[in-house]
Amino acid sequence: MTPLWHARSVGELATALGSDAKLGLRRDEAARRLDAEGPNELRRPERRSALAILARQFASLVIWVLIGAALVSLAFGEVADSSAIIAIIVLNALIGFVQEYRSERAVAALARLSAPRARVIRDGAAEIIAAREVVRGDLLVLDAGDLVAADARLIEASSLRTNEAPLTGESEPVEKSTALLAETTPIADRRNTVFLGTSVANGSGRALVIATGMGTEVGAIAKLLETASSGETPLQQRLDQVARRLLWASLAIVSLVFALGLLRGLPLFELFMSAVSLAVAAVPEGLPAVVTLALALGVERMARRNALVRSLPAVETLGCTEVICTDKTGTLTVGEMTVRKLVTDAATIRVTGEGYSTVGALLVDGAADPDQARDGLAALLWAAAACNDAELTRRDGEPGIVGDPTEAALLVVAAKGGIARERIEAEAPRLLTVPFDSDRKRMAVVRRRGGQLVAAVKGAPEVVLERCSWIRTSDGVVPLDEARRARIRAAVALLANDALRVLALAERPLAELPSSEDLETELTFLGLAGMQDPPRSDARDAVARCRRAGIRTVMITGDHPDTARAIAVELGIFGAGDEVVLGAELEALGDAALAERVERISVYARVTAEHKLRIVRAWKSRGVVVAMTGDGVNDAPALREASIGVAMGRTGTEVAKEAADMVIADDRFASIVDAVEEGRGIFDNVRKSLGYLLGGNVGELAVMLLATLSGTPLPLLPVHLLWINLVTDGLPALALATDPIDPDVLSRPPRRAASPLADRRLLVSTLLAGCLTAAVTFAVFLYELRAGSGVATARNAAFSVLVISELLRAFGERSETRSLWQVGLLSNVRLFAVVAASFGLQLVIHHSPALETFFQTEPISLSQCAVWISLGTLPLALLELRKLVLRGHRAPRGAAA
Repeated sequence: MTPLWHARSVGELATALGSDAKLGLRRDEAARRLDAEGPNELRRPERRSALAILARQFASLVIWVLIGAALVSLAFGEVADSSAIIAIIVLNALIGFVQEYRSERAVAALARLSAPRARVIRDGAAEIIAAREVVRGDLLVLDAGDLVAADARLIEASSLRTNEAPLTGESEPVEKSTALLAETTPIADRRNTVFLGTSVANGSGRALVIATGMGTEVGAIAKLLETASSGETPLQQRLDQVARRLLWASLAIVSLVFALGLLRGLPLFELFMSAVSLAVAAVPEGLPAVVTLALALGVERMARRNALVRSLPAVETLGCTEVICTDKTGTLTVGEMTVRKLVTDAATIRVTGEGYSTVGALLVDGAADPDQARDGLAALLWAAAACNDAELTRRDGEPGIVGDPTEAALLVVAAKGGIARERIEAEAPRLLTVPFDSDRKRMAVVRRRGGQLVAAVKGAPEVVLERCSWIRTSDGVVPLDEARRARIRAAVALLANDALRVLALAERPLAELPSSEDLETELTFLGLAGMQDPPRSDARDAVARCRRAGIRTVMITGDHPDTARAIAVELGIFGAGDEVVLGAELEALGDAALAERVERISVYARVTAEHKLRIVRAWKSRGVVVAMTGDGVNDAPALREASIGVAMGRTGTEVAKEAADMVIADDRFASIVDAVEEGRGIFDNVRKSLGYLLGGNVGELAVMLLATLSGTPLPLLPVHLLWINLVTDGLPALALATDPIDPDVLSRPPRRAASPLADRRLLVSTLLAGCLTAAVTFAVFLYELRAGSGVATARNAAFSVLVISELLRAFGERSETRSLWQVGLLSNVRLFAVVAASFGLQLVIHHSPALETFFQTEPISLSQCAVWISLGTLPLALLELRKLVLRGHRAPRGAAA
């Protein structure tokens, strides 16, 4: 869209568009333009085929390692085990396919913003056409309640105000005019232009269409949305790192064993069996299933906390979020205008409650006589409800409004003071209305109250005060002297400094109905109402929780900078040394300069969709995991680009929801913090499960490697290893994924995205656990061999001891620092039940004739079972002892371990 339309006169505009400001386009010319320029629709990008999306699900190295394990198992004749691995692969692919297929609808939702019908002037006559048939140069007719069908420059405007929150983030309806503007005027301040996807709040107007379809501002957002990409999640990156390391480590060990076997002159078939066994032992087949379960359970828990996840990996991504870039209107704030302070001559009144709900209280401060102060307050509230055209409604049990949000806020505060609009209409019928006008900046309504005519007036403080000659005080109505005028002006300044929009209210008793020119004179000043879109009641605490968790909160809004700063200070987002940056300043900053400065900026105001996208990219360029919240169309590209996009469920547009990874059902910022807590807990559980699985795999590898190097028979057969990996280890690993979240999880700083899933601490613990398990297992195997038992009996003992030690070790994996008795044996009932069931399954394969043959096992006696359980407890006991020692070293001198 040409950025000069708002700076051209009506004559220049009509000439450039080849149209007529009064007659509109000729019908034949409109048809020609429709053929040449195409319909007024947003382009839908070519979607990837379902097959292409499905193919993407197999791009992970973890999946290819599992496919390799499945093929090896199949080649070895283990059809059942190969089928189990393939089932895991298919399950993960289907879940990923469904999530990605749904995300493809984001841009398509933009097309639904277009108005289905539009009223235009063609050949001098008004007609209603399909919105897709609107072309450049058409003359649009706009009335209250209309959706704007295209971007258009106003040539007539009568009390016209539009709701531009979906596009610009502006919290209040924007007053429109036909005045020329400077060429550099940003979108949010283009008062002489209306935009596709916005709506007319009140008034009427006519406008020449300057852009349609993809040429509109919404079309520009659609183009940005097509280019935005969140990339791989941290969990996906870490799992690929683990898979690569496992793959190379497995290849190295298998190659070493194969080479040593050749040097020793072992038969090729025996070498092949050893290689297959080692390969099977190295791959944690249960890992994808564990990750999927952990994420799925997290999704379920988050849904109970009003966070609806559209992409499973996004759950974990929240857990390592370092920055939350949040929209202001409707996210940190209620999204509904609310009177927060009232000022009369006698007192200042604080108003509690938020939004359009009439639940709240009026708290009188600084009054010598509270009863007299309430008399003056009652007069102020009566005027607020009497001089009003809005209505309060309820839909599905939720409060709503019809009309102007500012007037609705006055109705709500009157209702909190016990004055209902319905009672006023019944007892004081309206006789005359002088509507609000942008030039007059005031409104007046005359009503008959108790047999007397009363005019109620509201408007801009400087305009109303100028017409006041009297003031209502605790002593009654007295002349408004210069001292009182100065106090009123000071009160207005104080309210404005708090970023409140201020209205003055006045009244005038009338003996008869005067002319409109004489009506708004000799007024009695009643007081002031300061209102704003207030912060949500729990937003400040949520921001504080973010700060304790090491998460930076950044406000990004299309609102006025003073309003944005005031809300940010109140919520604790803006502090000493922080900066507020306007969209115009961002225009002058290059990407590199923005990335260097981004950490110092806490508030962005008057920004566009492209600015939001640049801000998110600037944070990501610094290696930061960034979440973006929003509800408007203008938020959609940044939602898609962010590491995790979070849309508002109640006030959010369909476009924002489709572009996001997660939708907050109750629109509370606090619910986002709850989701972060869940995300961190999920990562902890994935890490526990990974440590448990890798510890078992290391133990299996070590046992097999020791046997190969020492020249003894293999202690475990491939079927034993598959049983351990898929059942004995796999089931407890799944139960670990359901572990309760650590209550102190938000007291830790966020993880860096670059930090590995298997870090040094986890690797040390894994190696130690695996080596201890291998040592006990191989010792039992050697003992049985040297005691004269056969290879089958020795394998039977080694197999059982390894399974027992692995099952018991699952309890120790629940915490890296706290001991088993501190965590509690029964605090994860699922794990206890799974371990007990796995013990039972192990006994079954030793005592079922069919399974004995399949697994090549032997029955075990009660005494053997007792001895093997005792030996299997040794690794867990030593690992728990290590925790005590480490805690003692980390504890401060003199503190208890």
